[in-house]
Amino acid sequence: MYSSSGVSTCFVLIPILSVRSVVATQLLLMRTVSSLNMTNAYLNHKCLAKQGKYNPGSWYERQLQKIIESIASGDGFIHGYDMMALSKDSDSDYVSVTNQCRGDSFGSKCRSCFATAIAGLRRRCPRNKGAIIWYDQCTLEISSFDTQGKIEKDNDFCMSNAKKMNVDSFGEKWLSFLENLVGKANNDKYLYGAGDTSFGTKKLYGMVQCRSDLYNNTCGKCVGYLAVKFQDCWHGKQGARVLGSSCNFRFELYPFVSSTKSGPNLKI
Repeated sequence: MYSSSGVSTCFVLIPILSVRSVVATQLLLMRTVSSLNMTNAYLNHKCLAKQGKYNPGSWYERQLQKIIESIASGDGFIHGYDMMALSKDSDSDYVSVTNQCRGDSFGSKCRSCFATAIAGLRRRCPRNKGAIIWYDQCTLEISSFDTQGKIEKDNDFCMSNAKKMNVDSFGEKWLSFLENLVGKANNDKYLYGAGDTSFGTKKLYGMVQCRSDLYNNTCGKCVGYLAVKFQDCWHGKQGARVLGSSCNFRFELYPFVSSTKSGPNLKI
C-alpha cells in the first residue's frame, strides 16, 4: 500500500482536442493498446494552470496536434524518448511535447503508454497549454515554455510504502546504492540505471532515470534534489518512488523492472 506526498490533481471530463483530431489520433495511437496485456498504472497528473488555456482552432491547438501525430508516427518509441517543439517569433507562441518512457519500456510498450497518456491528459487537463501526467511506464509533458535541458523543481511528488524497514543502516545503504545507480545512468545513452544490491538477507532493487535531454551530469543534480526534498517520504520505508518531470528514482524489496532494458543490467 502506497501513500503519496506533494500530489496535485485536477479532474475535469472535457476533451482537450477537437473531435476530428481526437478520432485521427485515436486511430493512429490506440490500435496496439488493447492488444497488449501490460501493467501501466496511472500515478498522478498536474495541470499547469499558470500557462493558461488555448482556444479551439487556435495556433496552439493546431501545432499541438501536429506534434502529437508526428511523435505517434515517428521512431522515438524505439529508444523510449521523444521531444518536439514548434514556435513562432513571439515567446508566447511556443508548444512542446516530451514523452519519456521507463528504460525497460521501449518499443510497443512505449507507444501504448504514449497513447494512454494523451488520452489521460485529454480527460484531466482539457485545453491546458501546460500539463504533466505520470504512468508506471512513461511521463508525458506538454508545455508552452522551453524546458529542454532544465531541471524542473515544482512538478514532483513522492509515493511510499506504509511499512517501515526498521533497520538503522538503511539510509546509508540506500544512498550509496542510489549514487551507484546515478553513475550508471550518467554512463547510459538514455540516462537510465537499474539493478540490485544485497541488504542483509534480502535484496534491494532500485532504478534511476533522467529525461534524456539532461546533459553534463545534470541528472545527478536532479536526483539529488529530489532525494533531499522528499527524504521524509522515502527514508526508512520498504519501498518508495519519487517522480518529477525531469527525473525519478524508485526502490523496492522486489524486482519491478523488466530484465530487458535499454542498457545492460547493473549489479552492485
